[in-house]
Amino acid sequence: MKKMKEVPVRDRPREKIACKGASVLSDNELIEAIIGRGTRNKDVREISKEIGGLIQQHRHNLRYKDLQEVEGIGPTKASQIIACFELGRRYFKPAGTDIKVTRPEDILPLVAHLKEKRQEHFICLTLNGAGEILGNRVITVGLLNHSLVHPREVFADAITDRAASIICVHNHPSGSLEPSSQDIAITNQLRDAGSLVGIQLIDHIIVSKNGYLSMREKGLL
Repeated sequence: MKKMKEVPVRDRPREKIACKGASVLSDNELIEAIIGRGTRNKDVREISKEIGGLIQQHRHNLRYKDLQEVEGIGPTKASQIIACFELGRRYFKPAGTDIKVTRPEDILPLVAHLKEKRQEHFICLTLNGAGEILGNRVITVGLLNHSLVHPREVFADAITDRAASIICVHNHPSGSLEPSSQDIAITNQLRDAGSLVGIQLIDHIIVSKNGYLSMREKGLL
């Protein structure tokens, strides 16, 4: 394999992108364009070929620590590659493959079934850094108007999902949208627990047959 300095300038990845566009580059050339250069002991083309093999092996689950196992890839280059993958995933994927949350109304279709429940259900939705939903789980099912929940039960799955934030939802079978003192206390507990583990509680929403209430919009979070 030729070293990068032996490749004619016009055939180097970044020059090809400028003249012909990124679509003409091979996978390895795209990686070469991202990381730019190699090390004293290892040419960029060798490093890129090894990373290309990792990408084929791990597909949609390429991790930062996988990249750092490649000789010549330090924190900066590993971060660059992971950031490129994440940016591409967010903006260049089939429309409608993920639900992005920007306001309380965005999640209502996912929890509409709670309006008719005769028991109180407590649900946790986990989100990534782009505000896209990773998971939607029932944490507890309680009695007629009462459901106890502990922060460890809420954040266990959020940590597994590597979530950046969560939204909690529970229903009031009575039809009332007024948060109880217990609702407010649980919200405060979850907010504080989230601060400790680095997963933000974005909102706690109450739903009933009469609509919904966002504690964030209500100024309770």
